[in-house]
Amino acid sequence: MTMKQLHIIGGGMAGSEAAWQAAQAGVQVVLHEMRGVRGTDAHQTDQLAELVCSNSFRSDDSQTNAVGVLHEEMRRSGGLIINTADKHQVPAGSALAVDREAFAGAVTAALEQHPLITIKREEITGLPPSDWDSVIIATGPLTSVELAEAIRRETGEEDLAFFDAIAPIVHFDSIDMDKAWRQSRYDKPGPHGDTAAYINCGMDEAQYNQFIDALIDGDKTEFRDWEKNTPYFEGCLPIEVMAERGRETLRFGPMKPIGLTNPFQPDVKCHAIVQLRQDNALGSLWNMVGFQTKLKYGAQAEIFRMIPGLQNAEFARLGGIHRNTFINSPKLLDAELRLKSMPRLRFAGQITGVEGYVESAAMGLLAGRFAAAELRGETVTPPPENTALGALIRHITGGHLAEGKTFQPMNINFGLFPPANPDDVQTRDEHGKRLRGKDKGRAKKRAQAARALSDLDAWLATTN
Repeated sequence: MTMKQLHIIGGGMAGSEAAWQAAQAGVQVVLHEMRGVRGTDAHQTDQLAELVCSNSFRSDDSQTNAVGVLHEEMRRSGGLIINTADKHQVPAGSALAVDREAFAGAVTAALEQHPLITIKREEITGLPPSDWDSVIIATGPLTSVELAEAIRRETGEEDLAFFDAIAPIVHFDSIDMDKAWRQSRYDKPGPHGDTAAYINCGMDEAQYNQFIDALIDGDKTEFRDWEKNTPYFEGCLPIEVMAERGRETLRFGPMKPIGLTNPFQPDVKCHAIVQLRQDNALGSLWNMVGFQTKLKYGAQAEIFRMIPGLQNAEFARLGGIHRNTFINSPKLLDAELRLKSMPRLRFAGQITGVEGYVESAAMGLLAGRFAAAELRGETVTPPPENTALGALIRHITGGHLAEGKTFQPMNINFGLFPPANPDDVQTRDEHGKRLRGKDKGRAKKRAQAARALSDLDAWLATTN
C-alpha cells in the first residue's frame, strides 16, 4: 500500500525541521514555501530557514540554561536546524550565534538534496485541499492574511497577535575602535575560549541621558488602526518602548554596564554600555544587541550615531517592526499538535505560541515526528514533561501552566519544567559549605538539566 504524502506549509525553522524529521523517518514530504513568489515584511531572501538576527539560538549552556538543554535535546534527536547551526557558528561568548547566510544556505541545500523532499514555491491562500490527508501548518508569525483568515474561520477564534522588532546591523569598519573595545561580560569565555566576543560602546551619565531623550522623542513608525491595540512580546520590546518605561530601564536591560571595563578609562565606571555581537563569519557585520526598534530609518541613523564609537556608523540593515500572529493553542490543539476540529491539520513553530527560533524549530521537530509516525501506522507519545521538548509542548497544548484565556508566547525556561527531585540537588560545595542564593539555584537547574537529558534519551530509545 502506497504511503500518503505529508504536506508542510512554510519553510522557516519549524517547517524545515519538520520536513527533515519526517523524511528521515521514510515519509514523502512536499514542502510549500511562498517566498520566491511572495515576500514578507521581515525576510530578505527566498532561502529556507532564513534568520532575522545572528544570535537567534541564545545560550548553549546545557547544564544551567533551559535553552541550552533544548539545544542538546535537539542534537540528540537528529535535528537539522541545531546541527547546521553548530557547523556555521560565529563567536558570541557562551551563546550559539551563526553566519545567517551560510546557515540558511546549508539548510536549503540539505532539504533540496533529500530524495524524499519536494519543495514547491507557491502560496497556500486557504485551508489545505481536502485530499491532503496529513498537513503541518508552519507559516510562522508572518502567516499571510488570507491563510490566517481561513484558520480563524475554521477555529472560530479571534487572532491573537503581538509585534516583534528587528535590531540594526552595523558594518565593522565603520565602528571607531579607538572608543569601542572588545570584551565579553565578566571576560566569560565562549565555546572556543574567546573572552572578547562582543564590541562595547560606553556612555557616561550625560551621554546616556541625552540618548534616552532622543529615543523618547524620536520619530516612530505609525501603526494602522487595526494594529494599535496589539501587545508587544515582553521578551523583545523595542528599545524606545523600554526607554519610555523609565530612564533607568535600559541600564538594567540591554545597556547594563556590569562585568565590563573600558580599557581607555579603566578607573572610570561606565554609566551604560551598548554591546554589538558578530553577525557573520567574516566579522564584517555586527548586530546591536537588544536594539530592536520601531524608530523610522532616518531617526535610527541619527540617534544611534550618538553612541560613542558609532558616531560614523554605516548600517547594513536598520531596525524594523512587524506583526506576529499566533493561535490559541491550549484551546485549539491536542497533545500531538493536531487541530481538534480538523485532526488532519497540525501546527508547528511560532504560530503555536512558542517564542524564538530554537523553540519554533523544536515544535517542528516534534510535529514532523508525530506526522511521520501517524502516516506509518505507528504510535508515538510526546516526550516526557521533564524534558525541554516535553515541557514546551505541554505548555502550548494545555499543560498545567497554559490557559486559553491568558495564553501568550513563551520561551523555554526552567519554570516550565517540573521541580527537581530534592534528593538529586547538590546542597553543598566541594568544601562542604552549604549552597545558598544563586549557587543553590544553579544546583537545582543542573539537576533539572541532567534529568531532562536522561529522560530524553529514554524517550528516543522507544521512538527511533
